[in-house]
Amino acid sequence: MYNPSDKNSIVSFAQKLLNRCLLDCIEKTAAEDLYKGKGSFGQILEKHYFGYDLNSDSEPDFPTAGLELKTAPLKTLKSKQYRSKERLVLNIINYIDVVEESFETSSFLKKNAQILLVFYLHEPEKTVLEYQVKLVGEWSFPQTDLEIIRNDWNFIVEKIRAGKAHELSEGDTFYLGASTKGANASSLRAQPFNEKRAMQRAFSFKQGYVNHVIATLAGESKPQYGKLLTALAAKTKTIEAVVLGRLQPYYGKTIAKIIAETGVALNVTAKNFTASFTNLLLGIELDKQIEEFEKAEIIVKTLRLDERNLPKESMSFPNFKYEEIIHLHWDNCDFKQILEHKFLLVFVKYNGDELYFDKAVFWNMEQLHIREAQRVWLATQALVSEGSIVKEIKGGRRYTHFPTKAFSAVAHVRPHALNADDTYPLPVPDRQTGLTAYTKHCFWLNNDFIRDEIYLKS
Repeated sequence: MYNPSDKNSIVSFAQKLLNRCLLDCIEKTAAEDLYKGKGSFGQILEKHYFGYDLNSDSEPDFPTAGLELKTAPLKTLKSKQYRSKERLVLNIINYIDVVEESFETSSFLKKNAQILLVFYLHEPEKTVLEYQVKLVGEWSFPQTDLEIIRNDWNFIVEKIRAGKAHELSEGDTFYLGASTKGANASSLRAQPFNEKRAMQRAFSFKQGYVNHVIATLAGESKPQYGKLLTALAAKTKTIEAVVLGRLQPYYGKTIAKIIAETGVALNVTAKNFTASFTNLLLGIELDKQIEEFEKAEIIVKTLRLDERNLPKESMSFPNFKYEEIIHLHWDNCDFKQILEHKFLLVFVKYNGDELYFDKAVFWNMEQLHIREAQRVWLATQALVSEGSIVKEIKGGRRYTHFPTKAFSAVAHVRPHALNADDTYPLPVPDRQTGLTAYTKHCFWLNNDFIRDEIYLKS
């Protein structure tokens, strides 16, 4: 059917899957047996289409061709374009062995230098055998990406060498992350240089990077990106170093002076001020997205400080839906996914009537604080599940049991709605009021947490 030693033969055989499902491509008797089991799309494809036994070797799946096979689900945008449904998990991180490797000799690079990607459309109403393959292609790292991935790999491994595997977070890095694999005590692994066991993790591509790969393989016409790094610059500088190096000369200058110096008019009250101001300082055209930020899914936020260096507002997150939160697990909820991103926080401050640029900080949340955010999320989930949202009504105003800033030093829950009538349905009626829908709420990072743990420590 194909030559497992010939990369072109393997890729050509894979491309026969396009616009077909596994039912069309494997033996009928095998399909009948698989309907009774729980095999994943990738496992079934490996065993019943490509015809090799499942393994967890450090070698690529097709060792003589030097090609690794990876499958991943797609979702469809309103524009009818395909995007990744999730990050792309690569290989498990062996904490004990990886500290003995260099990037050039690493099992990661050996296994993933050339990847055969098979993307299928995830449709919940269908079985795994009925998912249609929509994109097939070969991927190897462009040189600039490779240098950024090298820096990411080195950061992860240096943290393990420092005995901090239990403190790894996906927000530590840019394109290559260390994602959790498992969510209970059985997923804990021994690490070198520390007796504390660490959650099992795998090297994975961030979802933003996977979207870039999808768009490239699909031949989509891409927006005109602004770029921060060349391949040569990436050999000696990280994204973080380049960004902060360009921003620091503007520290302490008023926004008005910066705008006057650059000759670019900006509206400080406009919704796109943060993106425009960041592009302006980084030397990127205002109408362009920053390629490295898109691939790394960096979240940029501007925070205005008062005279006590306290942000005027806590940092809000997207509204959660009451009917959804009760069915979610912490590991796959939006709140946790966002907290594990890397943030670029731009702090601006008033001095009298003038607003000036104070400083910028790259930040990602430590595991200690993520666990505290989890406590807030779990308490919120329980209240919604039990129908115990409203505590009392005073003067026509409702007071809730939702976690407040007194409950946690990290995060709290409060309304994020146009008005009291801007609601989401409840899964069970509220016990106190009998309401079947409630004002939209979201999670907020406490403004004093932002000051004490991010601004003052940077």
